[in-house]
Amino acid sequence: MNENYSSILKLVSKPGRYCGGEYGSIIKDKESIKARFAFCFPDSYEIGMSNLGVRILYGALNEEKDIWCERVYAPWVDMEEKMRTYDIPLTAHESGDAVRDFDIVGFTLQYEMCYTNVLNMLDLMKVPLRSADRGEDEPIIIGGGPCAYNPEPIAPFFDVFSIGEGEEALVEFTKLYIKMKGDGTYTRAAFLHEVARTLEGFYVPSLYDVTYNGDGTIKEYRPLYDDIPTKVKKRIIRDMDKAYFPEKVVMPYIETVQDRIMLEVYRGCIRGCRFCQAGMIYRPVREKTPDVLNSQAKCLYESTGYEEISMTSLSISDYSKIDELTDKLLEWTNDNMVSLSLPSLRADSFTKELMDKVASVRSSSLTFAPEAGTQRLRDVINKNVTEEEILRAVHTAFEVGKNSVKLYFMNGLPTETYSDIEGIAEIAKHVIDEFYRTENRPKGRQVGVTVSVSCFVPKPFTPFQWEAQDTMESLAEKQEYLKTKITDRRIKYHHHDARVSRIEAVLARGDRRLADSLELACRQGFKFDAWDEFFDYDKWLAVFEKSNIDPSFYANRQIGLDEVLPWDIIDCGVTKEFFLRERAAAYEGNTTPNCREKCSGCGANKLGGERTWCPNSKTCLK
Repeated sequence: MNENYSSILKLVSKPGRYCGGEYGSIIKDKESIKARFAFCFPDSYEIGMSNLGVRILYGALNEEKDIWCERVYAPWVDMEEKMRTYDIPLTAHESGDAVRDFDIVGFTLQYEMCYTNVLNMLDLMKVPLRSADRGEDEPIIIGGGPCAYNPEPIAPFFDVFSIGEGEEALVEFTKLYIKMKGDGTYTRAAFLHEVARTLEGFYVPSLYDVTYNGDGTIKEYRPLYDDIPTKVKKRIIRDMDKAYFPEKVVMPYIETVQDRIMLEVYRGCIRGCRFCQAGMIYRPVREKTPDVLNSQAKCLYESTGYEEISMTSLSISDYSKIDELTDKLLEWTNDNMVSLSLPSLRADSFTKELMDKVASVRSSSLTFAPEAGTQRLRDVINKNVTEEEILRAVHTAFEVGKNSVKLYFMNGLPTETYSDIEGIAEIAKHVIDEFYRTENRPKGRQVGVTVSVSCFVPKPFTPFQWEAQDTMESLAEKQEYLKTKITDRRIKYHHHDARVSRIEAVLARGDRRLADSLELACRQGFKFDAWDEFFDYDKWLAVFEKSNIDPSFYANRQIGLDEVLPWDIIDCGVTKEFFLRERAAAYEGNTTPNCREKCSGCGANKLGGERTWCPNSKTCLK
């Protein structure tokens, strides 16, 4: 470790972010390992330490005796200033060694607005930003996570991307590195070619040529070699009961966003919300059994002492054995004063029986996401929830003592009208009315409803991936209109910054030509763009102008249905034909049943070369 490093910790806020040595961190003998892997989270320590994916992959890599995986987080601005002043490179938490000296450096890409942090961290490592500029002694830079499903805007900065779930894939990747280093066949070029040729789920951008039409749209993706795939298929874990899950986690010295046990119940989603990328790219649904989940929860409780278990999934009340699981957990959590948290409830699968099990350990507030203010628009987006179901759910919540409800909506959705926006205010008012219609409501307490409205961002691998985002002026008008319709002081209204959503849309649907803008942004000091206090919309526009990028081309343009999309190089398992059918159904106002009711033939059940498990198993296993 740089001798100046420890001396500057007393000069920065929250030095516990940087000191390392946390209980549960994994230390290995450098002489006995064959590959060092630095796992980077491009945001603050408090957020990165709470990420379940990092915990899983950190543990999975360290299960291998030849591999040592260490953690790296983005330093806060005061720490970065000191690091640059004293010429201190970015270091890993466990060893304190410079990240540039590692064999492999991995980034989890959770959110497009963290791209500038990725580049800033590479700069702090003193690693060349662009893959083409790195020498033989530089680490291999790999990215993964949800944003890797359209890696093109940041493709020139990465040597390779891991597409899909990484527990098995990253271990295979690192073992191939060790093998080629050991037998003397390793060069950067040879390794990356071998990865693309032999390992499923890895995309090497430098091995594909992209050409463009005169109008700026993409003409073609062409592999440079005949022995690499024309499309990169995502990796999945088939049996979640056998998937790696940590028995211990690293315990932070300071408070983090999620100081609790995070129990991954299942992956995927049976729903088909047409705006939701996660619900599509994480298909098919694969559940863990209650016995396995109960055992994992006990193990983590014994190793951490945390007093809350958060059961994580895209929609926890859709877990097919939720009653059995909660019964098993309550057999020991009540006696140990451990609370259960159900963070992703749907109104149509919310029951009093479920609420009774956790009522004593939940806060006074519950959250639901109707997403749209009218049934017409909820049908367009395939939300498959009615206002009656929403009111029945809040009635149940009020009966067991809740008096506060949060409602999440979006504006700017395809086909949205001002009547749909007015419907948001009406639903909030109806929830207030339902409180006073509930005979067993909490007495002597006032009801409160928080309405939170985000801006629609068209995301890759959704039925709405071709749609234009509303203009800034239109979004602003809609936000102001809703504000005029909320007149009850018991209803609080918050809306997302449309300027952030516009930049997010540019980066979400962008191609490789955005790399120049991102590099310029990095050179100008952009960082922590996901944080309100650091985001500067005007500076982003100036960067785009200097790099000859029209943001409207990516964010506000209706993409042609026959266009080659930047993410067409990736196969997420769900077919484009399915997305087109769902888009047509949206404009007709038709809904699609969830996967448990009927298989809609999305294609995800064919991942892995043969049909895998699907909720509608009688159909999908044939």
